[in-house]
Amino acid sequence: MTTPHATTPHELAVLRQRYRLERERRVRPDGMAQYRDTEAEFGYYAADPYTAPTERAALRDTVDVAVIGGGFGGILAGARLRQQGVKGVRIIERGGDFGGTWYWNRYPGIHCDIESHVYLPLLDETGYVPEWKYSPGEEIRHHAVRIAQKFDLYADALFSTGVTSLTWDETAEVWIVATDRGDTFRATYVVNATGTLTEPKLPGIPGIENFRGHTFHTSRWDYAYTGGTPEGGMTGLANKRVGIVGTGATGIQVVPHLARDAAHLYVFQRTPSTVDIRANRRTTARDVGADREGWARKRRENYLRIVSGEPEEQDLVADQWTASAGLLEKLLPSFRRQGDRKTFEVAYEAADAAKMNELRTRVERTVTDPETADKLKPWYRYACKRPTFSDLYYPAFNRDNATLVDTADTHGIERITENGVVVGDTVLELDCLIFATGFFVGASGVHTGKLPVHGRGGGQLLHSWAEQGPRSLHGFTSNGFPNLIQMGSFQNASSVNFTHVLDEQATHAAALVAAAEAKGALIEPSRETEDAWIAVIAEDAPDHAWFHAECTPGYYNREGRGRPNGPTAFPYGAVAFHQLLARWREESIGEVLQSRADARP
Repeated sequence: MTTPHATTPHELAVLRQRYRLERERRVRPDGMAQYRDTEAEFGYYAADPYTAPTERAALRDTVDVAVIGGGFGGILAGARLRQQGVKGVRIIERGGDFGGTWYWNRYPGIHCDIESHVYLPLLDETGYVPEWKYSPGEEIRHHAVRIAQKFDLYADALFSTGVTSLTWDETAEVWIVATDRGDTFRATYVVNATGTLTEPKLPGIPGIENFRGHTFHTSRWDYAYTGGTPEGGMTGLANKRVGIVGTGATGIQVVPHLARDAAHLYVFQRTPSTVDIRANRRTTARDVGADREGWARKRRENYLRIVSGEPEEQDLVADQWTASAGLLEKLLPSFRRQGDRKTFEVAYEAADAAKMNELRTRVERTVTDPETADKLKPWYRYACKRPTFSDLYYPAFNRDNATLVDTADTHGIERITENGVVVGDTVLELDCLIFATGFFVGASGVHTGKLPVHGRGGGQLLHSWAEQGPRSLHGFTSNGFPNLIQMGSFQNASSVNFTHVLDEQATHAAALVAAAEAKGALIEPSRETEDAWIAVIAEDAPDHAWFHAECTPGYYNREGRGRPNGPTAFPYGAVAFHQLLARWREESIGEVLQSRADARP
């Protein structure tokens, strides 16, 4: 049957009830505990398949700035520090090279789902123009290397190295940085840029350790087993029965290649993603106006304004993100609301229903088997899960060798045996089982305690926050932890194009270091300054907890446990936040600069 277009109050009420029923089919009582990390007996899932660590002597030296993380956050911090004239910059990265998530993720079909001309940073500075509207992973990884080379970030980088602790030396007023390679060196400043997608997660399925076939996580793709490249051509799977667990952004990109190359593919799905039009294509410099100075900055600022609900005369990117920008209001609180809340919510729900009906209709028109099509339809509000984009995913299920296994009624796979997977009364024998189950979102080592940070008086950062609540100024600096600058999405503003946000943060971090160096001072906000910032982000904190509590389970709502309100983000959005930071650097940066002799906890 054709999905109706909900417009009347009755139709919306029916749709709400359907959403509730579909949610209940998928909610699990164990919430986030349904996942396990890739440590101890499962550590091999997180091993580096691309680079073997080389032997080197442990370091005992001193650098100006230690940057933790070699993804785009760390690379941008290094580049902006170089532009401020900082010479002693050392980047410490667990991977074997720069790139972060683009170093680790090299699975077949990998592309960015944000337009490359706004996603790839420092295009103006490097003179590079992406070849595709949505870059493949290798183009992105090579651009990360390009930036690192341009700004001489390889000179003192430590790869295949993880930071294990940060300790403030009050006498010398430097940080002691310890690593898992035996290093214990000193840094005047530390910039934590470990990112929000760093720790792979596995489903806690009973028997996962018993599977005798081949298995790996998509962020550590095993081409030695599958053959092929990120472009496909996995000849090693020609006679293999392959299962893939996970149908988020990664699964959407991988499935078409696995369906093409495997003897048979089983796609295990608990909740279908929304899959909108991709329409990728090659681009030229003329297409994006790259013949004009500052073209990339103009384009990404235009994009940021549109997805944040700011007025713009022209949509330079014109994709499905910008077309559906109004539906991001429950994820990006900056979105400009018109009229009173009740009127807004009525219009918002109607627009949401229209978009979701459009996406469900796309499934019907593409997937030939009605039963499979019904299972692929997403029944939830648009902002409940991260949107995905593909023109290849749905057609993959029209192949005879591709089977969708819906696990909603069993709340996921029930167990794994030595030879395969059990769902309900069905045992599916497999040669290979691949986990496209993503990462623990926001789980940087500092915030989980895996990277302990000891500040003034030996106090640990997480212990301090456990007693007083998370505290910072602008999300970057905290009282009691001098010269420690954090990048990420904590108590600041985010957006769908996170590299843009990271570049603004890197610019701010570098300006803090430059100001402290010029004054011979420490970077440390007072308690009063922290209090003032927390009051700012709490004053107009949006009430979106009710929305996410009604969503289908996923990482946006802690697997159905809800997304609590509170002073966790700047409530007026990334555009206003970036403007605020720029003004603050001009007018008030001195309020966090304390004379080294006068600094007090």
